[in-house]
Amino acid sequence: MLKGIPNILSPDLLKTLHEMGHGDEIVISDGNFPAANYANRLIRCDGHNVPDLLEATLELFPIDTFVDKPVTLMQVVDKQKEPTPEIWQTYKAILSKHQVGKRQIGHEERFAFYERSKRAYAIIATTEQALYANIILKKGVIS
Repeated sequence: MLKGIPNILSPDLLKTLHEMGHGDEIVISDGNFPAANYANRLIRCDGHNVPDLLEATLELFPIDTFVDKPVTLMQVVDKQKEPTPEIWQTYKAILSKHQVGKRQIGHEERFAFYERSKRAYAIIATTEQALYANIILKKGVIS
């Protein structure tokens, strides 16, 4: 074990976060996301939820400050019938603690999100049950 490393971050996930370079993206996906179908590198985090992994990841992971929207959420399919997912408020609170503001969070249509996920450095697959809980983080630099 190491001091100061959140214990939810597995050795494989730590290695992946360390290997990533500036501008690389990582997806933290919910339990419904077809992660194995799209991942270049798949990291299974069964039994964990997205907010806990997001919080732990952001303890170590610098968010890109050179782009307008370094964080991306999957849009709801039917904006007229589906309410804003509650989990997004949780994300905003976590991101805010790590100096990421609301204006830095983008939204991408479902199939565009899938295509973007194919190009991500890695996908972290969770068993999160909340709908639209998928999130993409773009890695920045440590200044």
